[in-house]
Amino acid sequence: MSGRKKDKKSSKVFPIIAFGVSALAFLMLVAANGGMNSLLITIGVASLAAGLVWLIVRAKTQRAETQEVKTETPDAPVTAEKKSYGPRIDPIMEEGNRALAEMGRLYASIQDSEVRQKINEIMRITDKIMQDAIQDPADVPQIKKFMNYYLPTTIKLLNAYDRMGLQGIEGENVDKSMKNINEMLDTAIVAYKKRLDSLLANQALDIETDIAVLNTMLERDGLTGSRDFTADNEQRAQGQARGATM
Repeated sequence: MSGRKKDKKSSKVFPIIAFGVSALAFLMLVAANGGMNSLLITIGVASLAAGLVWLIVRAKTQRAETQEVKTETPDAPVTAEKKSYGPRIDPIMEEGNRALAEMGRLYASIQDSEVRQKINEIMRITDKIMQDAIQDPADVPQIKKFMNYYLPTTIKLLNAYDRMGLQGIEGENVDKSMKNINEMLDTAIVAYKKRLDSLLANQALDIETDIAVLNTMLERDGLTGSRDFTADNEQRAQGQARGATM
């Protein structure tokens, strides 16, 4: 940008300087040979010409600047359309995203590395629970309880921890409260992991069912168990030998 601005200034100034130098040389020549009247006439003509040149240069410069502004002005960002998962799941996703944003703010504000690590773990579990709502809508009632009570209460306590830390006040009551909140985070993480595991139980059952069905099909087709490819090849060879004998 600085290079272009210098070029613009040069394009403005150079024609005027060139004209000024030429006019000055011409006026000196007239003054030497033509007398005062010719000098005054020449000065008037030169001034008029200089004014016209300045107006032309200014108009061209303004057009160039306008075109550059239009060229360099970025297009307005296109707002991505929010993806909808349906009326049952969308409120869960919205509440979950708000909770994640607030925990992210608390993570940045709280300085204690141990508490920050626990906040990060709660955020990870929360995200997985949100994804389970998408993959298994039958879990929505259980997830609502997590989103509407467990998670907001945890965030409320984290905010209290953050405020006490920012105040910089040391005392028995403050230290005890902050310690209790820190210990509560351990309990919450264990409980939230159990909740996530129970939510994934249906998916685990589906996987076990798929494995059982696949094993049954493979066994029926002779691809597992005692039958192997060697036995199949021997039987096929015996059948071909009987066919040749007949």
